[in-house]
Amino acid sequence: MNGLHGIIFSYEKEPGLRELVEHRMPASIPFGGRYRIIDFMLSNMQNAGVTDVGIVLHGNYQSLLDHVGNGKTWDMSRKHGGLRILPPFADNRKYRSGEEFEGKMQALAGVRSYLEQIRQDYVVVADSDLIINIDIDEVYKAHLASGADITCVCTANYKKTEEATFFLLGDDNKVVKTLCSPKKPEGYHCLEIYILSKELLLKLVDTCEAEEKVSFRSDVLNGMGDQLDIRAFVFDGMAAQIRTVKEYYDRSIDALNPRIYRALSTPERPIRAKEDDETPTYLAPESRCVNALIADGCEIAGSVENSIIFPGVRIAKGASVRNSVLFKGTVIEENASISYVIADKNVTIRRGGKLTGHESYPMVISKGSTI
Repeated sequence: MNGLHGIIFSYEKEPGLRELVEHRMPASIPFGGRYRIIDFMLSNMQNAGVTDVGIVLHGNYQSLLDHVGNGKTWDMSRKHGGLRILPPFADNRKYRSGEEFEGKMQALAGVRSYLEQIRQDYVVVADSDLIINIDIDEVYKAHLASGADITCVCTANYKKTEEATFFLLGDDNKVVKTLCSPKKPEGYHCLEIYILSKELLLKLVDTCEAEEKVSFRSDVLNGMGDQLDIRAFVFDGMAAQIRTVKEYYDRSIDALNPRIYRALSTPERPIRAKEDDETPTYLAPESRCVNALIADGCEIAGSVENSIIFPGVRIAKGASVRNSVLFKGTVIEENASISYVIADKNVTIRRGGKLTGHESYPMVISKGSTI
């Protein structure tokens, strides 16, 4: 798909994610035993033939840089085009102090010189904290067929939360009203994936900069909705924007459902992740594993139930792990017991320790902690 260019926004702060974003941005939070959240959007673009992608950074981005590298995992390591990392601050004359952007339009104004050099006629703009497997090629074809100025991906299969954008639709999926963070959500939930022409994008950037407007959803979708032909592409599959610890925990446990896991990584549209080159996992004869996702490089001698286990985790004899998510390098020593816990990287739960969270408020253990 040589006619489509990708831009991914990676934001720093989501207060609801608590300890999970102490050392990383939401985009680089591990998910599903082997992925980072940004792997989904990068893979969606690669599966649609999008080879030129710019990631707009914001804030605590070192972990994300380490993960995406030069884009080789997604076949985006190229001499011309490929993956490009864009600065987390505005570089135009209004923002020479290096301050970070406040909204998508301000961020795009800051990298306008990059936008001008885009070789493709159309751009797909997306957030990085979305877990979804979507055929972007299908969205692109629908955009071209409709003749719309902007096509927005949305869904009806989503919990109605206030901190989101919703669309009321008319004939031919035309957006007749945009609701930004409404007190009473209604309509279709916006998944923050948009397709529009490069030419229109540049015009919108210039207009918003001249009028000192910074937001795409408030100042463009809502503020210019009567001037633009905005259409919706309704997606009926599994989609999750990770904004809170509870959302992260629930969607992680959902991945234990084989139907949902297969929907997230289908043979036709695989989700690619950075290789860890780990050894095979060892399951001791006395171990017990029930309804669990266990990555490579683990040593399991205890009991694991309804849990997600990332590479390099060690669970000792007599230890019990239930309804939990353990990031890379976590160690559960002998006779320790944890339930409803999210343990960040390199956490150690000492011998005989017991930690119990709750399904509605999972306990999160910070990276490198020993308890």
